[in-house]
Amino acid sequence: MGQLLVEGGEPDRNLERAAQTIAEAARQNCDVVLLPETLDFAWTHPSALTEAQPIPGIYSDRLCQEALRHQVYVCAGLTERGADGRIYNAALLINPQGEIISKYHKINLLTVEMPYYAVGQTLNVVDTPLGKIGINICADNFLDGLSIGHTLARMGAEFILSPSSWTVDYSITEEDDPYHEKWVKPYSILARLYNITVVGTTSVGYIVGGPYEGKKSVGCSLAVDASGIRAQGKFNEFAGDLVVADLPRRVRAEKGTQIGEMLLRKGFRFDTLPA
Repeated sequence: MGQLLVEGGEPDRNLERAAQTIAEAARQNCDVVLLPETLDFAWTHPSALTEAQPIPGIYSDRLCQEALRHQVYVCAGLTERGADGRIYNAALLINPQGEIISKYHKINLLTVEMPYYAVGQTLNVVDTPLGKIGINICADNFLDGLSIGHTLARMGAEFILSPSSWTVDYSITEEDDPYHEKWVKPYSILARLYNITVVGTTSVGYIVGGPYEGKKSVGCSLAVDASGIRAQGKFNEFAGDLVVADLPRRVRAEKGTQIGEMLLRKGFRFDTLPA
C-alpha cells in the first residue's frame, strides 16, 4: 500500500512519487503495489477538467513502464478523458508485462465530485496468478455503496483493490479515529461474508483547489480479511508511507447460487425491507 503525497494539479510530481514508491515496493519483494485515487491531478482538482488524459495515455504509460521495469502488478487511480469526451475517476490494474488488464470507472460518486466525473457503468474481475482481482474506488465501499463490493465478490473476486482518497477536516487528528465505522466496518462486512481480502490505499496531503479545499487526506490505508485488520497505514497528512503486508489468497469454493446459500447460512437476509 503506497500512501502517496498527492498534490493538486501537479501530475508530473505525483507520478514521480508513484514511480519511486513502485521501485521501493519492488525492492521489498512486493507482488502488487496499490496506489491512491486520482493520483495524477488529485481528487476533484479543477485542472482535471481541462488536462485529463486518455487511457492509454502519458500518465498510464508511465505507470505501465514502472510495472514492467520492476516486474510487479500496479493498481492505481488516474483521471481519464474518455473516448466519449467525459471525464472519469478511473482505476487501472497493470500486470508485470506493463499491460493494462483491467480498467474501472468509479460508480458511487459523492455529490461534490459529480461536476468533475461521470458515473461508471461497468464492473469486472480479472484472473491473475495471484488470484481473482476486482477493483473499485474509495466511496464505492461506503455502506450505502457496498452493493458494488457484493457484486465483485459474486463475480469471484478473491481480492478487492480500492485506490482511495480519504479526506477529513483539517482539525481531525489520529485520536479522533474517523475511520473505524466508515471504513473498517464495510471492509469487514465484505471480508467476512465472502472470505475475501479488501485493500484500500489512500493519499496524504492538504487539499488545494476544488470543493474540499482546506481538508486533508491522512493515510490510514487499510487491508482487511475475514480474520480482521491485516495491515494499516499511519495517520499522516505530511509525507508518504509504504505499508507492506502479506495477504494470503483465501479459498472461495462457492459460485453462483451457492454464494446465496452460503450467505443465508451466515444469517445474511435478502428479503427484509428497511423499516
